[in-house]
Amino acid sequence: MEVLDNLKGHLIVSCQALEEEPLHGSETMGKMAKAAGEGGARGIRANGVEDIKAIKKEVDLPLIGIIKRVIGESEVFITPTFEEIEKLIREGCDIIAFDATDRLRPDGKSFKEFFTLIKESFPEQLFMADVSTVEEGLQAEKMGVDLIATTLVGYTSYTKGQEPLDVLKGLTAKASIPVIAEGNYDTEDKARRAVEAGAHAVVVGSAITRPQLITKKFTEALEKEQVTKQEGK
Repeated sequence: MEVLDNLKGHLIVSCQALEEEPLHGSETMGKMAKAAGEGGARGIRANGVEDIKAIKKEVDLPLIGIIKRVIGESEVFITPTFEEIEKLIREGCDIIAFDATDRLRPDGKSFKEFFTLIKESFPEQLFMADVSTVEEGLQAEKMGVDLIATTLVGYTSYTKGQEPLDVLKGLTAKASIPVIAEGNYDTEDKARRAVEAGAHAVVVGSAITRPQLITKKFTEALEKEQVTKQEGK
């Protein structure tokens, strides 16, 4: 498929900002996507209808769409129900991503029940499974998804402390569909190692698009240096 071929070996930038973050707003995310495109990104991952609309006005790049929605006590909030899928379909997202973990969705459906319905409804759409384990990824492949991403490694209760790169290696060794490296790829070296491990593409978010977190890393490093100097006196 042309969309997947264009992403192979390249960078996808996740342009997202939650309501409580300084850069929240569709216009800002549109400009962020434009900057990412000028820097060489070959794809964009975006959250929410308004952001997606703004980004599509700024760049002509493959777009991975999600809608984050917290419903009740459910831990599944990345494109959790059929309603979010329909909205993303209407926006013409090249790829739609969703939580494909073993956790029950807000409506009580398993991933298998959820994906069976959306695949039957939208057979021509490309779908990406955000998973936290090798087993979840392989199950999603059997169900008929087009890509697997390691987005949720470390974010489920049963994968706390695990490294996305380890799960990536497990998936690239066993899966026959593209595997996307996503989740804490915050350095150039990590991104390079992901491609070496067989990743089809690498998604980077916070390390590029969240200046408050980037600033915090520098601040903490300098504060640590000051403490070291004080202790050495």
